[in-house]
Amino acid sequence: MKSVLFATTALVATAGIASADIALSGSAEMGVVGGDVYGDETQFWTDIDVTFSMSGETDNGLSFTATVDLDENGAFAGTTQGGETIAISGGGATLTMGDTDGAFDAALTEVGIGGSIDDAHTAHVGYSGNSGFDGTYDGQVARFTYAFEGFTGHVSAEIDDTGNGDPVWGVGVSYSANLAGLSLGVGLGYQTTDGGTVTLGSSNGGGVPVVTAFDDVYGISLSTTFDNGLQAVVNYSQFSGDNVDDLTHTAIGLGYAMNALTIGFNYGVYEQDGDSVSGYGLAVDYDLGGGAQVQFGYGSSDLDDIGGPDSFDQYSLGISMSF
Repeated sequence: MKSVLFATTALVATAGIASADIALSGSAEMGVVGGDVYGDETQFWTDIDVTFSMSGETDNGLSFTATVDLDENGAFAGTTQGGETIAISGGGATLTMGDTDGAFDAALTEVGIGGSIDDAHTAHVGYSGNSGFDGTYDGQVARFTYAFEGFTGHVSAEIDDTGNGDPVWGVGVSYSANLAGLSLGVGLGYQTTDGGTVTLGSSNGGGVPVVTAFDDVYGISLSTTFDNGLQAVVNYSQFSGDNVDDLTHTAIGLGYAMNALTIGFNYGVYEQDGDSVSGYGLAVDYDLGGGAQVQFGYGSSDLDDIGGPDSFDQYSLGISMSF
């Protein structure tokens, strides 16, 4: 549930009169977390986030939006992103800049279904958020999107402000349709740069290896949702470079929603030159209504093939609140 605190502020200018909406939303989490990632100790967990959203429309019908996420680090300098996202759109076209996904990520669907207060269900090394090479530099991304009927196309760029590195260029396309009670989604994406970095698993996973020196990534996702609450997502991506063996990622997510209950399971594996790291995650959510959910999450990782710890895990249990 999002609470609008300020609405319909009049903006008066010499070119005419426009209206703008300013909304404040937020979320909070509290509970306990544990597992190997936390030193095999159970700990309290609290987290809070506030997002400001603003929107308006020009006299000739162009809409414009801006958001800022206050839990992001960094100053609001014009050449960096500090959690802000700004967009302008007209017809089926939208230009977005700031803290936003590149074309690869925007086109593909992630396999993580459900939620947990510390993202434990997606923290394992086999999980990919489909970020491609996003964040190679300062995370300030520009993406142009055009939507037509069930198709959506994306083109994106992230540049090195020092001028030393090659930009991250991306292109992606997705298609969605409803067929006799079945919702179907297909996404294709590609990104390229020079010496891109791949992090296996999410940022809060412990002992996660980082692989570098990739120049290209190709990816595809397939997703389905049935009327009976079943959901399935499949991802595949391949990273390649001039002086490194190809790295592939394969993942599947399965979910079921019934009334207030949502259950999600995901599994993923990275493979390179016969070695692999893999993991799985589980999320169980119960909706209390009014924006509050009880959430349980668990993630387990296996790094035995690359000489890391044989396995590590993490779990969480708590309440997530959306305002």
